Amino acid sequence: MSKNPMACDLEIGICGAAEEEAMEVIDFNKSDISLNLYYVTDPICSHCWALEPVLRRFVSQYGHYFNFHTIMGGLLEKWEDFSDSANGISKPADVADHWREVGEHSRMPIDGSLWLNNPIQSSFPPSIVFKVIQQRDDSLATEFLRRAREAVFAFNQNIGDPVVLLDIVNKLNLDGKSILKDAQQEIGKNLLNEDIHLAASLGVRGFPSIIIVNKDNKGVKVVGARPLEYYINGLKQVLNQDKLQPKTLPSLSELLKKEQLLFSKELEIMYSIKQTDIHSFIKKELSSDSYEEKEILGEAYYLSAY
Repeated sequence: MSKNPMACDLEIGICGAAEEEAMEVIDFNKSDISLNLYYVTDPICSHCWALEPVLRRFVSQYGHYFNFHTIMGGLLEKWEDFSDSANGISKPADVADHWREVGEHSRMPIDGSLWLNNPIQSSFPPSIVFKVIQQRDDSLATEFLRRAREAVFAFNQNIGDPVVLLDIVNKLNLDGKSILKDAQQEIGKNLLNEDIHLAASLGVRGFPSIIIVNKDNKGVKVVGARPLEYYINGLKQVLNQDKLQPKTLPSLSELLKKEQLLFSKELEIMYSIKQTDIHSFIKKELSSDSYEEKEILGEAYYLSAY
């Protein structure tokens, strides 16, 4: 079997085929009755983790223009079929340095040492768990994906391990045993395969990819972890509008209560503030008993007390 020719590029923020353009106009032959945004991703995609601050702000301010769909792309089924020659990655241990580099570049904390002592063998198990949860509650599936990413990138846990997945799902007040059981059945595999086929039909070859499609079956694809302006401009192109009406950003207290855990970089992007101003901003916006501040890998993060 030929290997899947993957490549992760630090500068353009792509896990996948790096030869794609950053933004391109695309045309679809299926009918859509409204504007849809497809976010094609994978639980262990480091550039998807790097995109989280920008994507959160984009959806917060412009999410009223589109229906948001998270699609699992299937980055790593098994190591026998994986190859990333551009970064010299052919086995799990090769990923550690690359992940740390992405973390340092993006300032979204990434440990990565699990690739040396407890490597992930496949991204399919957490992807399938996501799909099973999504069938029940889309918002809980989104929360699961976030918690899984926190676990694997910042806190160095193997989210391919059923024990780790069980703990994450249980903490969402879901029946972890039932969900993991469903994930191991044929239906779970079929749900993931449907997403992978959908991603292919959308022309996706690398992650993250954002595809926005309008009612005329025209769309824009933005590939890689890009600045906020890329996604705003892409939305303008699809809508054929020069100006958009962004929603007011949520207060920090609202945001932290909803998200539970946020890193400094996420707050900097959300509220357009400098890293050096984070502490004064936090003290101004939050009461001292409403949050806890911690640090990991040289980056501050904030936990909601509620």
